[in-house]
Amino acid sequence: MKLYVSTGSPYARMARMMVLEKGLGSRVEIILAKTRTADSPYYRINASGRVPYLVCDDGVGLEESSLICAYLDQLGGEPQFQLPADGRWLEARRLEGFARSMIDGVSVWNREMTRPAGERSPGIILHEKARAQRMADLWEREIGHPLMRDAFNMIQLTLLCCLGLEARNAEFRWREGRPKLDDWFRRVSARASFAATAPALPV
Repeated sequence: MKLYVSTGSPYARMARMMVLEKGLGSRVEIILAKTRTADSPYYRINASGRVPYLVCDDGVGLEESSLICAYLDQLGGEPQFQLPADGRWLEARRLEGFARSMIDGVSVWNREMTRPAGERSPGIILHEKARAQRMADLWEREIGHPLMRDAFNMIQLTLLCCLGLEARNAEFRWREGRPKLDDWFRRVSARASFAATAPALPV
């Protein structure tokens, strides 16, 4: 299998972490894709040009980090990152939705900041910056939920990759005034898979 990624994408980081968490390093080749470049050869592999993108052994391509992570999870032995089979499934979906919403918003913000200064939208930046603060407040309240203290799961992986975007955006100050969230991050970010997939820093 071939997994196409970029070093700065939090979605690609999720897939790269899943490869490590499930011990699939010998089965999945990680390939750095050239994205957001005119006429990139990567576009002949994945028409959308997005990452991550997994080409399975039979040649079928999978896009979207949640789908790729679910597929990789079931390859490496017993699935560990699926929704709970018991009555907690709605709570799991609720929290995963919050984590997804936050990572999507911060990604839009970061993408806007990579544009040339004259092409950036101040309105989008302000909107996403404010949304990120509201979502950080929400997570300060939700971080004590049992599903955030259980064995490492997809909710935690998603939130971890989102908060890790602070390394690429100095304005993403989610720690200030949120000791519970900060404590959770410090504990969970010690995972080897998180350290091994640290994003490339902006130049």
